[in-house]
Amino acid sequence: MKPLRFIVLGLAVVMGWGASAQETAANPAAAPRVRLVIFGLEHGHANGFIPKARAHPAIQLVGIVEANPEVAAKYAKRHQLPADMIVGTLAELQARGPIDAVAAFTNTFAHRAVVEACAAQHIHVMMEKPLAVNMEHARAMQAAAQQGGIHVLVNYETTWYPSNQTAYDLVTRQHLIGGIRKMVAHDGHRGPKGINSPPEFLGWLTDPVRNGGGAVMDFGCYGANLMTWLMGGQRPLSVTAVLQNLKPAVYPRVDDEATIILTYPDAQGIIQASWNWPFARKDLELYGETGTVVAVSGDVLRRQTDAKQPAVEQTLPPPSGPMADSLSYLAAVVRGQVEPSGLSSLENNLVVTEILDAARQSAQSGKSIKLAE
Repeated sequence: MKPLRFIVLGLAVVMGWGASAQETAANPAAAPRVRLVIFGLEHGHANGFIPKARAHPAIQLVGIVEANPEVAAKYAKRHQLPADMIVGTLAELQARGPIDAVAAFTNTFAHRAVVEACAAQHIHVMMEKPLAVNMEHARAMQAAAQQGGIHVLVNYETTWYPSNQTAYDLVTRQHLIGGIRKMVAHDGHRGPKGINSPPEFLGWLTDPVRNGGGAVMDFGCYGANLMTWLMGGQRPLSVTAVLQNLKPAVYPRVDDEATIILTYPDAQGIIQASWNWPFARKDLELYGETGTVVAVSGDVLRRQTDAKQPAVEQTLPPPSGPMADSLSYLAAVVRGQVEPSGLSSLENNLVVTEILDAARQSAQSGKSIKLAE
């Protein structure tokens, strides 16, 4: 059964209440703005998301749900929000009008509860990475999404890097370097304490229950997400991981250093996730049969296909359309203009969760974990 709002939108088109399907396809700006709610403010990325949501032409930010009055007051002051913008429950905002989508900025453990609540109301959900703390939660969210007829999206900063998007095109569509043989992802920074994360963010990032781990979850998910995408959604044959706590006085309950090795039939992936880098980094190296492609940074790509010729480095323009940023993509999905796939999709992130589960199991047992067929 289709959610009620899709039936209403369909009637609006038929009865001429809004932009026609043809107008929307030709000009996405003609479509009604997507009514969005931010759920939770304990994830620090909400600080950058709020002004973008308020300014995005396809989005109408109708409210924020945050039960902690101190956190709510801090955000209201920082972003100069209207007095009635932040409320304690989703029901309070539903009473004001329909909600098309929720952007979750809770701790990772709470993602399941948010998805299940929204699925019951046929509201799409986009959450900050990673999808879930474990496969039990991930499967529960998958079941809720299917029953509620909603899309569940996972937002990674690296999804919108033109370097990653171009690397994918060169390697998987143009086959510039032949078959992939090795992938190396480096992700991390000086750690949440080192970059002065706010207390509500630091509190759950360093909690083994609410975050599911430390650096292995916070930054291991990036490499797992990109490698699953590059390998066409394929699950690795095995996962081997070493997790360490190099700063036990700072992070006494979770790892701060993680290395994960993924094996595929014809390739290997190495994920290096750390809260101990001297500087922030999110880069990806791809080695093929005949060359290399390296996403040096968000907008810089380096390629080499001839050992006798120097590597070519280029600075890429920002992407456009639905792949420009998370809000553009969310709006296109809610409007039915894009079917979720790849990096943001639930399918990809179920594999990511399986990899992270196996990584923790491998580190604990000291053995490689073979994934069941």
